[in-house]
Amino acid sequence: MSDLRKAKMCARGSRAFFLSQGWDWQDFLKNGIDLEIVKSTNDAMALQIVEIVENGRK
Repeated sequence: MSDLRKAKMCARGSRAFFLSQGWDWQDFLKNGIDLEIVKSTNDAMALQIVEIVENGRK
């Protein structure tokens, strides 16, 4: 969730995106999600968050 906030993405919109992908929102909140799964969507919003996560790890 903190990465979503850093990207200035709202939780409601992010939750809707997760559901549209068939992903479990509650599992994400508890355990996170593999970045490769998120990258595979090629969704612009998702890729923004991936970029923030990857840049934060450097």
